[in-house]
Amino acid sequence: MKLTRTKQYEMPFAVLGLATTADGALAYAACMDGSVHAVETATGKKEMFEKKHGSYASGCVLLPDGKTLISAGYDGMLLWHDVATRKCVREVKAHSFWSWQMAISPDGTRVASVTGQYIAGGWKYEPAAESEPSVRVYDTASGALVASYSHTPPVLSCAFSPDSKHLAAANMMGEVRVWDVQSKDGKPVSQWTSPDFTSWGTTKSHHYSGGIYSLVFSPDGNDLLGCGMGPMGDPMAGNGKMTWQRWDWRTGKKMDQIKDGQHGSGLMETLAFHPDGQHFLMAGRQAQGTWNAALFSAADGSLVSSMDTKSRMTRARFTADGKSMIATVITGPGKVKPGKWEAMGRVQVYSVEV
Repeated sequence: MKLTRTKQYEMPFAVLGLATTADGALAYAACMDGSVHAVETATGKKEMFEKKHGSYASGCVLLPDGKTLISAGYDGMLLWHDVATRKCVREVKAHSFWSWQMAISPDGTRVASVTGQYIAGGWKYEPAAESEPSVRVYDTASGALVASYSHTPPVLSCAFSPDSKHLAAANMMGEVRVWDVQSKDGKPVSQWTSPDFTSWGTTKSHHYSGGIYSLVFSPDGNDLLGCGMGPMGDPMAGNGKMTWQRWDWRTGKKMDQIKDGQHGSGLMETLAFHPDGQHFLMAGRQAQGTWNAALFSAADGSLVSSMDTKSRMTRARFTADGKSMIATVITGPGKVKPGKWEAMGRVQVYSVEV
């Protein structure tokens, strides 16, 4: 399997979040200036939604009927947007801190958002206990809060199972928890810790770094994959191992991980399964190495193909037919003018050769 870029569209701001229609005709980009844009992938035509977030727009999800888009931001808000009119129809204050990441259940009835600030809780610089529930779940039809779950902040990623019955979330310390969203007791049905996703550094400053930045269930619902950055001597350098692991989420048992010699260093930020269930993509930003986006075999975890996009890939989504992949990237550090963030982003379209 191989990816070939076929189209690329400049965005006025760096892009952190992505949602797409099933056929890939439309992409929705959540940007660092708080705006959300609809992008026609065939032409690059862009239209901005009316309501902006008060800080970075960190993510967006599209309801299955394609009529409503929900976005999240570092202002802690969830915004419901009418796709046809581009107007905001609902605002919900989800967190007092950032929404790091959001996820929508496959049946479209629930949206989850995760939060948490890293504040040293003791002399070992371990994260302090959360000041608010780190995981919150809302009804997409009404905006009502339906569940709150405790975790150790900062919680950086979340994902729903294919049957919409379970929600997984992971944090900076490599701790993963899974809940039954139909249960009322709020207790995880499973939880485990992988030390391969966090680092304790003494160079320049004392603190933890790393974390699991993306989660995805396998299409059959049996496994959970996570990606991020592995241990490093100097967390300030951001050059830990580019890594992924696969677990049996019911037991937390590690089933597979990236192979030695098939990775560089840097932070991996997005995972996506190809619709055939036989391959998955991992991508992010590269510190050292030859690639920042790669396809792996789901059967044995081997590297199938890779590429260097010369930019930080923040999100990626395959179309339902598996023939295309849409990604968002940040192309540079950007600069700040008074009241305006000017980091450059792009929406990219790739063909998928099986």
